[in-house]
Amino acid sequence: MTKAEIFNIPDKRPRVLVAPLDWGLGHATRCVPIISKLLQQNCSVIVAAEGAGKILLQKEFPSLEFIELAGYRMHYSRNRFWMPATLLLQFPKLLFRIFAERRWLKKIVATHKIDAVISDNRPGLSHTKIPCIYITHQLSIKTGNAFLERSAQKIHYHFINKYSACWVPDAGGAINLTGDLGHPLVLPKTPVTYLGPLSRFEKKASAIKYDLCILISGPEPQRTVFEKMILEELKGISANIILLRGLPAETNIDIANTASFEIYNHLPAEELTAVLLQSKMVICRSGYTTIMDLIKLQKKAILVPTPGQTEQEYLAQYLRQQQLFYAVRQENFSAAVIKEADAFAFTESSMLLNSYEKIIEDLVKELVKQNQ
Repeated sequence: MTKAEIFNIPDKRPRVLVAPLDWGLGHATRCVPIISKLLQQNCSVIVAAEGAGKILLQKEFPSLEFIELAGYRMHYSRNRFWMPATLLLQFPKLLFRIFAERRWLKKIVATHKIDAVISDNRPGLSHTKIPCIYITHQLSIKTGNAFLERSAQKIHYHFINKYSACWVPDAGGAINLTGDLGHPLVLPKTPVTYLGPLSRFEKKASAIKYDLCILISGPEPQRTVFEKMILEELKGISANIILLRGLPAETNIDIANTASFEIYNHLPAEELTAVLLQSKMVICRSGYTTIMDLIKLQKKAILVPTPGQTEQEYLAQYLRQQQLFYAVRQENFSAAVIKEADAFAFTESSMLLNSYEKIIEDLVKELVKQNQ
């Protein structure tokens, strides 16, 4: 066979579009192990995203092709009391984006010859002619109101049922990380597969360097509110502290570093792993991706849910009951909480962590068959 003939052989590698939701960085970061496994399986991966999530994934995978896909751009109230009303008022905008991204996907599948879609919590990225997988840990949506929860679940299932499969990044048994969120009494009609926890990190032995690692994350304005509270409460504490602001797009730091208080806007995965492993205790939001990372690294943590974000509030309470983490509301956070957490009886999770690899391998095998 001549070089020209080899050159003209079409690329038979499965082309997979991966699209994370833009609410915080968690949806992007938990796509990292999925993308890595797809690349390991010789897939051609295209990422659809915008904003901070896109920047994070570009830093992790600089050689991949990225397509701009508008996010939902939801915002949260500064006052937790107004949070439900704030989100409800944005519901029409949410529906508009869902239907807009469905139209967008039809064009992209045609122009980029996409073989499959993996959508992390973006309900509009289903397609009738190719396999489309929806990732979520919220089959049940907590609102604090039983009627609203039933209504939200029906709406959510309406979109999930348009997908080929639904992947839940949690263990499928009684010992799990999401409780009612990922294990409701009624499942959607679309087949549900439990991936096991997803994390881009790997645990290894490391000496302790920091007493506290503080991860600031999530949407504004609460990200800034939490950051200011942390800096005020901990300014007089005697400890080695590192604070990561969760701002991958920022280049400047307007907060002074000291010998015992290091501050960074963002760290790539390898450096962040090292910092977490070197930390005795972590303070962070109870975002589910962060929880999976902490479980993988077997780190003790104080969870401070975003005020009014009912999913995080539920997870914090549930995981404290399981004694996997300590938890406190933001309005009750103070330096004294650190001492309380030191005395807390933490238990260590024993669930399997790499179940997702076999599930992705099976998906790729099916895509390869389709391309033959």
